[in-house]
Amino acid sequence: MASKFLRIHHQTIKISDSRFHFLKPKTLPESRISFSSLSPKCSLSSTNPPTTKEEAILQVKTSLSSTLEKPLNNPRLAGKLKKVQQPRFRVEIPVIDDSPASLTQLALEVFGEMPIKRKGSKIKVVIIWPTQSLTQAAALSFESQSSNLVIENVQMASVFEEDPKILNSSDVAVFLSPESSQLSIMKTVADRIYPKPVIIFNPKWGFEEEGDFGGLSSFVGTFEVVYSFMGLEVKGILSKRKGVIFKCVRDGILSGAKWNVLVEEEGELKVVSTFKVRPSIVEVENVLYNLMAINSPITKSAKFLKDLMSNVTGKK
Repeated sequence: MASKFLRIHHQTIKISDSRFHFLKPKTLPESRISFSSLSPKCSLSSTNPPTTKEEAILQVKTSLSSTLEKPLNNPRLAGKLKKVQQPRFRVEIPVIDDSPASLTQLALEVFGEMPIKRKGSKIKVVIIWPTQSLTQAAALSFESQSSNLVIENVQMASVFEEDPKILNSSDVAVFLSPESSQLSIMKTVADRIYPKPVIIFNPKWGFEEEGDFGGLSSFVGTFEVVYSFMGLEVKGILSKRKGVIFKCVRDGILSGAKWNVLVEEEGELKVVSTFKVRPSIVEVENVLYNLMAINSPITKSAKFLKDLMSNVTGKK
């Protein structure tokens, strides 16, 4: 049985008369993919999304830790040398809801025992939360659990009012479930902690909204996605399909990871298209329209009649 952790907020595509309509996730009724019926085969391959909570957590930890290992062991980042590009990464993984319990549990499972290797002292991570309630819940969760990292939980609104040593001594800053209204603070934090790595983890905004952030759109665009697992639901006139958009960086090699569009077919998620960069809504529309058109009962009936006539007349 798949974990409830993998309930996904879907973007729905309605296909009717060769036209599409995307609904914003927050306007959709909640739905879930039944992963219990899918193939259990899954690894850190860039084409295989997780089928359980445990696999998703393992993929995120492995992908993120392998990506962070190089900058955290790079002596050039120890000093603030000019013209050193700051490592900025992004993670998108579904959770059952946005409650403090779910989000803090996710943070604990990912950062509690993350297998990052570094010589010398423990790696210090500051997790910056959007609200006071989440910060307090996280502090309690990490207080009662051991970790191979040094974790500090602070609130976004008071991040500069806290002990300044927290930011200055941290090796990594993580914005967990941030809101678009907090992007200005996030940029200031990123500049303050430069050149150390910064991570956006489960942002509350959608990818298609990022072009509307004004001068901060370019800031958001500097974050490289190392892991993303987003749900899709395709609705046609006579059928409905479910699938995911998936990306997983392996071995810290950012340039080798592809974006994959997968659709459920015969109980398994199968890759129907691959992109070098994150696909736009229009690109996903085209892929799914072609897929639905090929598998449409109307299309199949037309092909059957064409083949039948060809057999009768001997003409192709």
